[in-house]
Amino acid sequence: MKIVGCDFHPRWQQIAVFDGETGEISEHKLVNGDGEAERFYRALDAPALVGMEACGNSQWFVELLERLGHQVWIGDAAQIRASYVRRQKTDRRDAGHILRLLIEQRFPRLWVPTAEQRDLRQLLIHRHKLVEIRARVKNGLQHLAMNRGLQKRSSLWSVGGRADLEKLFLPGWAARRREDLLQLLGELDGQIGALDQAVERAAAEHPQARLLMTQPGVGPITALAFVLTLGEVSRFEHSGKSGQLSGADSQRAQLGRPAAAGGDQQAGQSLYAPVAG
Repeated sequence: MKIVGCDFHPRWQQIAVFDGETGEISEHKLVNGDGEAERFYRALDAPALVGMEACGNSQWFVELLERLGHQVWIGDAAQIRASYVRRQKTDRRDAGHILRLLIEQRFPRLWVPTAEQRDLRQLLIHRHKLVEIRARVKNGLQHLAMNRGLQKRSSLWSVGGRADLEKLFLPGWAARRREDLLQLLGELDGQIGALDQAVERAAAEHPQARLLMTQPGVGPITALAFVLTLGEVSRFEHSGKSGQLSGADSQRAQLGRPAAAGGDQQAGQSLYAPVAG
């Protein structure tokens, strides 16, 4: 089996390769954009173990390695740097250092969401972004109405409030702005509604999300976002009991209720922050 330490950059990567049969170590610099990197890993005997630091814009590379049958380990960048004894850094040394950590079984591996979990995260992120856009559209319409003395607040979005907004006299481009914003609002409502249905179906198929939704005030969006962010409970350093408990304690752990003082802050990570990818 071959082991690869990879110092990944969006345009290129420096790697150090250990051959388990011969004990030899070779170094390569691969360009990502012209297909050189893909050709190298396609020619590499699978399965190989590839270790790299957690970084942005690398999802395509991780998925490529997984499709080729290689095993990918994502490492904690801070811990990798902390274990580096040299102050002077170079790309070759970084790749060799990652390879050394892999060989010595000291690589600080992070939990990585599955392809299905990553796809569901994109569903929630896409919905969230559209909701933000819709909020801006509604704010624009509210300001148009208030500048003409129509103060309806949330009732502006009722049937009667919408009718009052459409009948409101607005001169010139203000009228055009109202027309365009109302059209955009209708389109966004339709798109978000379809995404809401997709989230409800996904939450209904997820056992932990269904358990969360048994709690008052927890809907499918909150439940699904929580379980996709938390991931595997046993990955937390202080999960102790929660990863293997059953019964009431297991339910508390799955619902995010601390079984003891000192809960892990990672449970509250944003969907936008990379949890190892």
